[in-house]
Amino acid sequence: MDGLIGITFGDWCRLLARNRFDVDLRYWRRVAHLTIASVFNSRFRRREERLHGPSLRNVQIQPPVFVLGHWRNGTTLLHTLLAQDDRFAYPNMFQISFPHCCLSREALVIKALESAPSQKRAMDNMEITFRSPGEDEGGLAVLSLCSPLLGWSFPRREEYYERYLTFRDASPEEVEAFRRALILFLRKLTWRYNRPVILKSPGHTARVRLMLETFPQARFVHICRDPYAVFQSMGRLYEKTVSLAYLQRPPEGGRDDGILRRYATMYDAYFEDRSLIPAGALCEIRFEDLEKDPVGQIRRVYRELNLPDFEQALPKIEQYAASLSGYKKNVFTPLPGPVREKVSRAWARNFREWGYPV
Repeated sequence: MDGLIGITFGDWCRLLARNRFDVDLRYWRRVAHLTIASVFNSRFRRREERLHGPSLRNVQIQPPVFVLGHWRNGTTLLHTLLAQDDRFAYPNMFQISFPHCCLSREALVIKALESAPSQKRAMDNMEITFRSPGEDEGGLAVLSLCSPLLGWSFPRREEYYERYLTFRDASPEEVEAFRRALILFLRKLTWRYNRPVILKSPGHTARVRLMLETFPQARFVHICRDPYAVFQSMGRLYEKTVSLAYLQRPPEGGRDDGILRRYATMYDAYFEDRSLIPAGALCEIRFEDLEKDPVGQIRRVYRELNLPDFEQALPKIEQYAASLSGYKKNVFTPLPGPVREKVSRAWARNFREWGYPV
């Protein structure tokens, strides 16, 4: 699904204007589809504000749990395992796609789609439905217009939108717009579920300081993975998924350099701000360990973050872990020597920090 499918008409016009309406002709059908959808989204947002606006202002957000890690680090697997615990809530795929109207439209749409078969993500074959745990960055991009994901739609300005990865070069107004969007989205989820929310967005890995300023009692779990595997998997992500959001042809030859640059930017910020997290509020795990022993690693997360009784969640976590037995990961050919050397130089700190062989 297009990441902008839930945008409102006014925001869609603003986004196009900020990019000087620089859309390639081959993507005008996609533009037309988004324009029509945005008109309906504006109507649905007004209805949701009438129905729920007053009550949302009084919602008290419980301290969230943030799943951190770069794209393709294994954050989806970790998030989905944690989401098996009914004592927590999570944003689903419908809510992140249509954040403006997720309270008033979700039940109707999901009921209509209940009989539809599940789909598999193009980049890794994981099954998803509208009820699957989703990445809140998609909803925040639509609500705030301040997200690096907007660079997926406008790839010729991808470096411009990278400022919203860490927000260190963003204006105070942009930071506040993003913070308001995050609080509104969490208020909607809290109103719906009345439980602490587990959020998963790779972008938050670079925003630990901002997340702590907004939610001082938040807890964090970070997952790392062999950087070589991440680099290869990111290439597939761009080929199979990011390209579906394009409104412009991307520049020639810049994909790999962009992947290397954003990864380094993210982890420079994470390593700098990690020490701000209070003792007992951060757990760090490895994807390879989670893959081998999902139940044991989730038990460790519960223990280190002092989450509620793990035994109560154990049956559903075991059931989901067992369902993964037939899952087949993508298999990549080894990286050419010069590419491996480029990755090892650009991400040298990550190899050292996590003990992966260069």
